[in-house]
Amino acid sequence: MGNGRRAGTSGDHALSTNADIIDLCNFYASPLGVAAAKSISLALTPVWRPISEERLLGLGYATPYLTRFGADCERSLAFMPAAQGAERWPAGAPLRTALVGIEDLPLGDASIDRILMVHALEFAESAEALLAEAWRVLAPGGSLVIVVPHRRGVWARFEHTPFGSGRPWSRGQLTRLLRSVTFTPHAWSEALYFPPFERRSLVSLAPALERLGRRCWPMFAGVVVIEAVKQLYRGVPVASAAKERRVAKPVLVPAGAGVGARREIATIRP
Repeated sequence: MGNGRRAGTSGDHALSTNADIIDLCNFYASPLGVAAAKSISLALTPVWRPISEERLLGLGYATPYLTRFGADCERSLAFMPAAQGAERWPAGAPLRTALVGIEDLPLGDASIDRILMVHALEFAESAEALLAEAWRVLAPGGSLVIVVPHRRGVWARFEHTPFGSGRPWSRGQLTRLLRSVTFTPHAWSEALYFPPFERRSLVSLAPALERLGRRCWPMFAGVVVIEAVKQLYRGVPVASAAKERRVAKPVLVPAGAGVGARREIATIRP
């Protein structure tokens, strides 16, 4: 892990044309990136259900949002895909970042209470496999929050931001995808109603245009935010022979299951 691009690990197959870590860092350090992070953070707030003693995992490139939403967690981690690269986070504190294979997370079953997935699903070679792995590490009743480019949005049509790469999604597509892997969509939000200005002088208009767009053109939001909840029971598909041969020892297993799992176990224990 570090401040450069990483490749050649087992997780590379799980992503296509992912954003580079340097491009992501530069975008979120720019005036447009700062405005985008504020807009998305406001959209995350109404779907962010309180979870006591929360263990939070950021998957993809979620550190701009983990800094805000992970402050009160019992534990927060940032896992970044091998094809993307990783940055050191948080600054001036013990490292909580890891470079991972995105379909083989080094976590135990039911060990996380909430996953925040940003700049991940749109680059997944197999969206179903990525969400199945998220389902595995989430505790029963755990929450998955996804931020993805909106198919109808303007941001998906311009490549000077990370939201212009990968596959954009509509609400309907996300709903069907989540239900296919036994997640229950719970809450929705949108963000990035202002255009992705390239001129610095125009970025100052973003807050006013964001408020106007929320009222006047909500269907053209730049990103969709969805919270989905893990259902406790689902069928387990038979693993392929290659998958069965690959037995990875978790390098990080939070002590015990998530608070949701602990509560669920307590209710069913005789």
